[in-house]
Amino acid sequence: MRPRDIGLAVAVMAVWGVNFVMIEVGLDHFPPLLFNALRFTAAAFPAVLFAGRPQVPWRWIVAVGLILGVTKFSLLFAGMAAGMPAGLSSLVLQSQAVFTMVFAVLLLRERPRPVQIAGLVVAVAGVGLVATRMGAAIGAFLLIVGAAACWGLSNIATRKASPPDTLRFMVWVSAVASGPLIVLSLLIDGPSADLAAVRSITWDAVAAVLYVALISTLAGFAVWGNLLKRYGASTVAPFSMLVPFFGMASAAVFLGERIHAIDVAGGVLVVGGILLGLVRTPAPRLVRVDA
Repeated sequence: MRPRDIGLAVAVMAVWGVNFVMIEVGLDHFPPLLFNALRFTAAAFPAVLFAGRPQVPWRWIVAVGLILGVTKFSLLFAGMAAGMPAGLSSLVLQSQAVFTMVFAVLLLRERPRPVQIAGLVVAVAGVGLVATRMGAAIGAFLLIVGAAACWGLSNIATRKASPPDTLRFMVWVSAVASGPLIVLSLLIDGPSADLAAVRSITWDAVAAVLYVALISTLAGFAVWGNLLKRYGASTVAPFSMLVPFFGMASAAVFLGERIHAIDVAGGVLVVGGILLGLVRTPAPRLVRVDA
C-alpha cells in the first residue's frame, strides 16, 4: 500500500476506536434505542435524497439494515448503557471475526483452513478471559457478544450483496434502519423518556450523534470501502485490529477507564487469534519425478 493509503487506513481505525468514547457520551444523555435511531436517521437524511438508486437488490439492503443497524447497534448501545466499559466494548466486539467465520461455514458452506480454526480457538479464549472479570456486568458483556454475532451475520449478507459503492450502500442501510428504530424507541424507551432527552439536549449530545453518524458511519465506511476495492480484503482487513487499541487508549484518556492486565492479555489473544486466521499457508509443492 502507498504510505498515504496506510495513513488513511490507520486514521479510519482511530475514528472507529474513538467512536466508542463518543457512544458513551451519547448514552449519558439519550436512551440507547433513541440514540441509535438518531444516529441512523442523521446518517440517512438528507444523504439518501442525493445517493441515487441502490446498486444491489433490496433484500440485502433490508437484511443488513435490520441485522446491522437495528439489532447489532441496539445490542451494543444497550450493553454499554448497562455498564460495559467503552474500551472493553471495542475489544470484545472484534469477536465478530470469529462469528463471521462460523456463519460462513454454516451458511456459505465454506471450509475453514486449520490455521483459521486455531485462530478461532485462540480468539475465543481471549474473549473468555475478559469475561472472567466482568462479575455483575456479565449481562452487559453478553449483549456486546450478541452485537458481535449480529455483526458477523451482517458481514455475510454484505458479502453476498457485494455493493460497488460502499457509501451509497450504507446510506440506504441507514435509511432502512431508521424507521424501525424510531418505532422501537417509542415502544421500549417510551415517548416521555425520548421527549425529555430531546428537550434537554446538549451540545455534547449533538456532537456525539453527528460523530457516530457522519464521521464514523458515512466517512469511515466510504474510505474503508475505497481501500478495500483498491487493495483487497486480505491487505486491508488486518488494519481493523487497531480499533481496540485506539478504543481502549481513548477511553483511558477521555473517560478515565482503567486498563487491567486481564484486558491486555485478553486483547492480545483476541487480536492474535484473528490475525492468525488471516495467515495464508503456502500450497504444497508438487515434485515431479521422472521415470
